[in-house]
Amino acid sequence: MKDPKNKILILGIGNYLMGDEGIGVHLAERLALEVLPEGVDVVDGGTGGFHLLEYFESYPNVILIDATLDTNPVGTIRKIKPKFSMDFPQAMSTHDIGMKDLVNALQILGTMPVIDLFVVSIESIQQQGIILTPEIEAIIPLLKDKVKELMHELLVTEKVLN
Repeated sequence: MKDPKNKILILGIGNYLMGDEGIGVHLAERLALEVLPEGVDVVDGGTGGFHLLEYFESYPNVILIDATLDTNPVGTIRKIKPKFSMDFPQAMSTHDIGMKDLVNALQILGTMPVIDLFVVSIESIQQQGIILTPEIEAIIPLLKDKVKELMHELLVTEKVLN
């Protein structure tokens, strides 16, 4: 568990061994190597599920990064602000059930943080290997910039509120 006093959790989820499906964990690993502002933690959440419950309960703001299968062109980045499990994209990769169940549990427990979800459209979850395709690797800098921009916005908002 990271520092529960911190206000923002950047959580990358996905299966590292399934190529582009692991975009969230790839980004989390890269962000973890950077010096981030005080108040921010980064976690590789793997394939999600209930073992992440304590993280969601410990942070008021969670920036979630994941892959999705949808009709958008490969590499499309979308930001979604899900409040309910049905707000998650329908074709959320291999851990769809776990994340939706986790969100339902947080709602029942009354411990739902503010979640900002960045989804990246991928072509397939069948790809095996730890290397991202060139199309997905090429959008990593833009995705990182978007996550860091939101992180800074949230930090400013937190300072204003405190």
